Amino acid sequence: MRKMVFGRKFSRGKKGRIALLRSLVRALVLNEKITTTKARAKAIQGQVDKYLSHAKKGSLALRRKVLAETGNDRETVDVLFGKIALAFKDRKSGFTRIIPLPPRKGDHAQMARLEWVEKKDENVSTKTKRD
Repeated sequence: MRKMVFGRKFSRGKKGRIALLRSLVRALVLNEKITTTKARAKAIQGQVDKYLSHAKKGSLALRRKVLAETGNDRETVDVLFGKIALAFKDRKSGFTRIIPLPPRKGDHAQMARLEWVEKKDENVSTKTKRD
């Protein structure tokens, strides 16, 4: 009998599954797009959108929460709260999109590309100029 089953297991134990999802989130934040299976992309899409909503609010408590959930990966959190949050300041939700790709050749798994809806601007600085 299935009870209290939440989320996807990906044929892994709890620690392996958490590590997989953290690494996918890190890759998306740092590289702007990732190519993975459709199931994995759907599994992290909600997490990434939640993290970006927290980043847009920008409070210290939410920064610490995202930092804890990403395994104390400061580089990822800095990019998320800095460049990416500024790129999505006018958007309320729907920060990522899943683009279907042809199946993988080896095992015929459904592949997809997960990417940001808007491109992050490298020229936007977090510091303001004083006139």
